[in-house]
Amino acid sequence: MLKPCLHSVSYAGIWSGQVQLSLDAFLERARALGYGSVMLMAKRPHLSVLDYDAEARKRLRQHLERLDLKVACLAGYTDFGLNSERPGIPIREMQVGHVRELSRLAAELNCKLVRVFTAYDTASANFDQQWIECVTCLRECARDAARFGVTIGVQNHHDVAVHYDSLFDMLEEIDEPNCKAMFDAWAPALHGADLVAAVKKMAPYTVHTTVADYVKRPRFCYRPPLVNYERQTDAIRAVPMGEGFIDYRGFFRALSESGYDGYVAYEMCSYLRGGGDETNLDRCARKFLEYMREF
Repeated sequence: MLKPCLHSVSYAGIWSGQVQLSLDAFLERARALGYGSVMLMAKRPHLSVLDYDAEARKRLRQHLERLDLKVACLAGYTDFGLNSERPGIPIREMQVGHVRELSRLAAELNCKLVRVFTAYDTASANFDQQWIECVTCLRECARDAARFGVTIGVQNHHDVAVHYDSLFDMLEEIDEPNCKAMFDAWAPALHGADLVAAVKKMAPYTVHTTVADYVKRPRFCYRPPLVNYERQTDAIRAVPMGEGFIDYRGFFRALSESGYDGYVAYEMCSYLRGGGDETNLDRCARKFLEYMREF
């Protein structure tokens, strides 16, 4: 059974024109829109470990209980390739420590999943170095999280292991029972991969997915000496669910057939057709719930 939830990044004011709600206001909004579960952005202006001490966590738990809302996942933000240019600064250790605190926080909120990333590609380290650092850090994160009964989910977002075959290989190499995949459709769709085959390959590891729909918009750069245009990489623009090019029907069908019984989080985290005011965000959030009734 696919269980819809709303990602708080959708109301975090992170892109130009997007309204920013406080975390408490977001929770109220999610409940009013008809959601029973949420994915929480674990950084400012929402759920930062710097702002949520023991008393603040207690108030948050009480607020969630009053609203009858479940926290499906905490969205952590990591890049384990950041240390390559400044090896004397323990940036990777800081990130592993941060994930440890997110795992502790998740457990206190009765949440079993913490989302993380691998690394963006960097010219200061070769591919094998970046791969090894990601494996090492994610393995340590998973072992830390296990102490709190939490699973680490690696989202196929950053450059290292972004292809589903590579992500599968990385999880196999990490070889920790609580290090899984938060496998999304948009990356393999942009890669031109077979979504159904990708879902089937990742099925043993997939514990969560985050969705958004997009259209492709061609881009061109004018070259005056040639009196012509040079084709550039397409721009990808977010649209309401079901209006884009990603085959979500095939993706969801394959998830269901593989036995997936988890959350599907909707996010509005880049410029969205119709803009970022509350009316448009609410409209798209409601449309997602309507869209998911089919599944």
